[in-house]
Amino acid sequence: MKKRQAAMVFILITLFLDILGLGIVIPILPELIKQFVGGSESSAAAYFGPLAAVYALMQFIFAPVLGALSDRFGRRPIILIALFGLAIDYLIQGFAPNIIWLFVGRILAGIMGASFTAANAYIADISTPENRAQNFGLVGVAFGLGFIFGPALGGVLGGIWIRLPFFVSAGLVLVNWLYGFFVLPESLKPENRSQFSLKKANPVGSILLLRNYSLVASLAMTFVLTSLAQRGLETTWVLYTGYKFGWGERTNGLSLALVGVMAVIVQGFLIRPAIKRLGERRAIIWGLSLSVLSFFMYGIASEWLMYVIIVLGSLSGIAGPAIQGLVAGTVRADEQGKVQGALTSLISLTSVFAPLIFTTGLFGYFTSEKAPIKLPGAPFFLGSLLFLVSLILLNRLFGRLPAVERVETVS
Repeated sequence: MKKRQAAMVFILITLFLDILGLGIVIPILPELIKQFVGGSESSAAAYFGPLAAVYALMQFIFAPVLGALSDRFGRRPIILIALFGLAIDYLIQGFAPNIIWLFVGRILAGIMGASFTAANAYIADISTPENRAQNFGLVGVAFGLGFIFGPALGGVLGGIWIRLPFFVSAGLVLVNWLYGFFVLPESLKPENRSQFSLKKANPVGSILLLRNYSLVASLAMTFVLTSLAQRGLETTWVLYTGYKFGWGERTNGLSLALVGVMAVIVQGFLIRPAIKRLGERRAIIWGLSLSVLSFFMYGIASEWLMYVIIVLGSLSGIAGPAIQGLVAGTVRADEQGKVQGALTSLISLTSVFAPLIFTTGLFGYFTSEKAPIKLPGAPFFLGSLLFLVSLILLNRLFGRLPAVERVETVS
């Protein structure tokens, strides 16, 4: 039991540091791009979108590979290798002399960041039906804490030297790698391991694996639409607030830190009572409904109202752990890595297109001189629409499928 608790702590710290590293970069990456290419937010968006897309493309390709490898060799070695590679990647980005080296860094970051697959599979391995949703809620806490300290730290450190956040991130990840090397036990029992298969390790093959799980396969479209909307918000936020309100690194860092604070409160303290009271399915419906409203409001909000929406919109975070709980509860132990890899690939695929659609496309166009009207909130209006479509699809899905689904496969 103590080993399991220590392992859970390590996984949460790992996810926290992953998000911390990403959060540190968010306030300063657009500014660094502007230093390399010059120009305004609109011109920086032309490079920021592809940088975010190439990161996601690497996750799309490698998430099922790392997931399948973790099903074969165990979660521990995959997580440790990815952590070490991530530290090297931050150093590459920190020393990057031009935009090309930033692309190299983002490519490696995407490959190593696919370790989320093994981490989610690890949590599924050590969870029980009673604490499964709660454990995935703790993942949300780790993400929230990363977004509390990451953007705030990035804003402060970036104000000292714009490259300093990369080196701090590298140091933190290396410290965690050392901790994991000595503390992390293996979670996947030998009898639950499966052979590595290229068919299931490639992105398309891994996604086709979802057909074996009816509920997971049906949820896949919701994953795609909601992830597309969320990634669109993340890649547009700094440029949007800079354009509309004149926010710099510091203010953006603090606003994203507030996002993290609210995520910790919701994921850490409200998930368990909310799911206990509402059930997983109703929690998902309520969460998506709040997302529809909050995304629309972001597109029309005044400066002070942005903070109100962050607080109230954070309640939509009850949906994520509920979805993860539904997924983990319908998948066999020897395929958790593959299924988690497939879902990570789907999310990563949306992250390929989201920056191009929301940032380079909608935001870049509607803030340029070519636009018939200035409409910087256009990306958020599209996100609200995508959440609405997801809500309609899930209502129909839950009406068709039984309330409780056992672990099953289709041959």
